[in-house]
Amino acid sequence: MSIGELGCTYACLILSDDGIPVTSEKIATLLKAANVSVESYWPSLFAKLAEKRSIDDLVMNVGAGGGGGAVAVSAQPAGGAAAEAKAPVEEKKEEPKEESDDDMGFSLFD
Repeated sequence: MSIGELGCTYACLILSDDGIPVTSEKIATLLKAANVSVESYWPSLFAKLAEKRSIDDLVMNVGAGGGGGAVAVSAQPAGGAAAEAKAPVEEKKEEPKEESDDDMGFSLFD
């Protein structure tokens, strides 16, 4: 994320939190007051986004996924017989043993 994006994001959040309509002029004013220089297109881009979507909705739905994953479909074997789906065998991996401080000749509370 660039400085321009981050600055405009914070400006939109500030304006929305105060109940002030989010416009490109107000975003630019906040950025100027914060001494943040951005490319001229960032404030208008964020203002257009704020026209279409509520900032509160964007904040509340930040963790909501954009779409589902692809569904895997297996082809049926020739002859139309349904094959039983076998679960993949999970291999158990041994986790490496962590060295303790005692093995090194010192401990935290010596």
